[in-house]
Amino acid sequence: MDDRAKRISKGRPRGQVDTAKIDLTAVVVAVSDNEPCVLTIGQADTLPSGPLALEHRSLQSGLRAWVEEQTGHPLGYIEQLYTFADRDRAGTELEQRVISISYLALTRKEHASGSSKCGWQSWYQYFPWEDHRSGTPKLLDLLRPRLIEWADGGSGAATRRERRQRAAIAFGFEDRDWNEELTLQRYELLYEAGVVEEARRGGDVTPPPLPDKSMAADHRRILATGIARLRSKIKYRPVVFELMPPVFTLLHLQRTVEALAGRLINKPNFRRLVEQQELVEETGETTTDTGGRPAKLFRFRRAVLDDRAVVGTKLPLARA
Repeated sequence: MDDRAKRISKGRPRGQVDTAKIDLTAVVVAVSDNEPCVLTIGQADTLPSGPLALEHRSLQSGLRAWVEEQTGHPLGYIEQLYTFADRDRAGTELEQRVISISYLALTRKEHASGSSKCGWQSWYQYFPWEDHRSGTPKLLDLLRPRLIEWADGGSGAATRRERRQRAAIAFGFEDRDWNEELTLQRYELLYEAGVVEEARRGGDVTPPPLPDKSMAADHRRILATGIARLRSKIKYRPVVFELMPPVFTLLHLQRTVEALAGRLINKPNFRRLVEQQELVEETGETTTDTGGRPAKLFRFRRAVLDDRAVVGTKLPLARA
């Protein structure tokens, strides 16, 4: 046995073989009827995914192959999110480490093939506490006492104080502002507190039900990562236009950004920023689909992609 093999096997019980499976997982996002949707497969709430195979030329080509095979949906814009390898959160009883390399993909819902193997789900089904477009969700009134109980159950005053502070910052308690970008931190806090179903799988105690939906394995954690990334990125890169049709009204664009952010936007400020950054250009046409006066139609001005100074679609969020 060479030195490398000795190092690998050192400390491993005789007869035990360590193996790792590399999964490629896609958070495929579209916005339909002012609702942010994520593509799922099968009967369970599962993100499209599959193992990296020898025939895959690269990670991205493998991901594209699995998504198209499972959903019939070719991918356009994609970017890598994060790599997850937690042993106790794989959702499998196999003696195998699962390494999940996740990607964010942006598309339009009409591009889907309509395969019976997949479907679009509002991401607010999985994260109902994240949608603040109609005000503070009532679910936060249910979550707060559970998080306080968890915080007060910490060992030592410092731990209890630290937990309460984390909950206040993440969920906007104690008159703190709500930060829409902390989606992943909020989910991880609920997981640590044992509030979400994924944290209690395999246990004897079932947590009181929340009006949300769990996902297979650790896929809700991966989805939370995608939401947080997208909410942050739309503020400094024009990626929102990957979700828009070729022509649109400014109101449609605003509603799409609001759907993604889960927050309302100040209309005059939003339009002023879009115009100042020259993100769009008029088509010379109008539409009456808005139900009121004819609204101008715009398209994304792709020349801004060549302009390093572009700062994206900043969110001038309306503060309550």
